[in-house]
Amino acid sequence: MYEGAAGVRDNGGVTAAYRGDYQELVDEISELLGAPATLESRTFELIAFGAYDSEGDLDPSALDPVRTRSILTRRSTAAVRRWFEGFGITRATGPVRIPPTPEAGVYRGRICLPVRHRGVVLGYVWLLDDDPGPGERQLAAAMLVTGRIGALLADEAQHGADLTRELRAVLTAEAGWPRDMAVAELRTALGVRADGPHTVVCVAPWPSADPDDAPSVRTLPGATALCTVPWGTTGQSLAVLVRLRAPETLTAAVSAATRLLEQAEAGAVPASGPASAASASASASASASASASASASAGNGAVTSGKPGDGKGAGGRAGDGQAAGGRAEDGKGAGGRGGAGRAAGARAAGGAVGRGRAAAGVAAGRTGLADLAAAWTQASAAARAALAEPRLGPVAEWARIGPYRLLTSLPPPATRDAVTGPLLALGHEELARTAEVYLDCAGQAGRTAAELGIHRQTLYYRLSRVEQLTGLDLDDGEDRLLLHMALKAARL
Repeated sequence: MYEGAAGVRDNGGVTAAYRGDYQELVDEISELLGAPATLESRTFELIAFGAYDSEGDLDPSALDPVRTRSILTRRSTAAVRRWFEGFGITRATGPVRIPPTPEAGVYRGRICLPVRHRGVVLGYVWLLDDDPGPGERQLAAAMLVTGRIGALLADEAQHGADLTRELRAVLTAEAGWPRDMAVAELRTALGVRADGPHTVVCVAPWPSADPDDAPSVRTLPGATALCTVPWGTTGQSLAVLVRLRAPETLTAAVSAATRLLEQAEAGAVPASGPASAASASASASASASASASASASAGNGAVTSGKPGDGKGAGGRAGDGQAAGGRAEDGKGAGGRGGAGRAAGARAAGGAVGRGRAAAGVAAGRTGLADLAAAWTQASAAARAALAEPRLGPVAEWARIGPYRLLTSLPPPATRDAVTGPLLALGHEELARTAEVYLDCAGQAGRTAAELGIHRQTLYYRLSRVEQLTGLDLDDGEDRLLLHMALKAARL
């Protein structure tokens, strides 16, 4: 009856073979009730908007903030969703009247007609509640139409589930003929679309492996298929195949990733998976920073440092040529903190802020399905990088994660590095953070001190402690490279 999995999807994410059917059914409800109706998925994504000619259609009071946002952006916020669900619409089997609540942005009352199929709510039909509004007989007739909508939604979801299994097979199959067979099956299901430009999105961690908890591809612009994939040892991630206008244009993928992150956070993603250790370490560093900064203000600024005879004492590390107190004109003397310092604080605390949240990675665009497994590797690596380094996210593109492109491709070491290990041990989080910011700043002492918000003498003291713990010389390029990569890898 329907084109199903082979159907072409429009820019709104609805299968073209179904879109006209949804529109006809919503228009039918609008005619029955004498008012414009809207159809939304169970996650409050707009599917169709029914037009109805009447003198009240242009009433400005009909355009309250909630209704306007739903129509213009094709979705509602998580807060709006929770507010409406508080009226029991997820359990209702008949019309639910919701009173106007101006403080919530709902200036007009609503009538919600739950769309169910075999006892499961799949969406909602909404209309503004007028006085006197539609009668019971009209609403009963409209509920019969919602039953037909529910069957249509279930039919489309079933096609999407079939494609989901095929996508999961491609992403989890072993290299060689098992993967080649899985790709061939997905290519057959996609038809001519298989040869078009696309990319893969990874959202991790994802709160559930239950297929019923996954969003519908209908609600994601450009999405062709999605599935859950194991993440780490106990977690789950969500993979989405997104078609593109061109391989270099990732707008649709970034938009889909942003929407999915909202749903992941609304689902209370646990602080687990590959990023847990990094997030916890970052959180510890952020906490240690406050006490360390206070200690610096109390007296650490008086400490001089440097190896004997190398000219790196109170005056500064070799070549920086600036007094310990900082330049008088830049206000970055002892205890000073400029705009860069605030940025460093945000970077240091990023792990704590992002703890328990999800991140998304977007692979480079490509044409055809031959490199789909490689695209998934890129997308999941970008998600890992965004979890490890919050400034890269919450949506990170593979092409923009810098050194993490290399680090995420390396297997985790079997043992801790003998040189950098002592610095990464518990109790040295502040020293490790100082070293990382120093290396991120290309070894510029003044800039590093400003970003950390500490006296330059405190910086020299900490850097000398780093050299003592590791045995590395921070004036040596190879030693710097080893330490920098070790610190970045520790975040993963």
